[in-house]
Amino acid sequence: MPKVEVFDPALCCPTGVCGPSVDPELTRMATAVFLLEKKGYDIKRYNLASEPAKFVENEKVNKFLHEKGPECLPVILVDGEIVKSEGYPSNELLAEWFGIEVGELEKKKLVNKIDLI
Repeated sequence: MPKVEVFDPALCCPTGVCGPSVDPELTRMATAVFLLEKKGYDIKRYNLASEPAKFVENEKVNKFLHEKGPECLPVILVDGEIVKSEGYPSNELLAEWFGIEVGELEKKKLVNKIDLI
């Protein structure tokens, strides 16, 4: 099973899904990470604002950040290798990395059906 690490830019909270105007991309990513973690997959997110030590400890991320600047965030690692920067992976790409169906990364909407007589 692959290990995926997401090094986020400085966000107001761990997911970035807060405040008056929520970025739909952050919502999608937070949902995908939550569903993957719930299924036992190895995926972690690190927020520059609250976990700066993680960015310093990881030599590849630290070097990449020093070379490219904070504009390169988010940086995505798969099994310790940088595979993407300056944007989050699509649900299709996450599904490919973990060998699952893309539909597993979409939160199911509850539908209440009322029988009208």
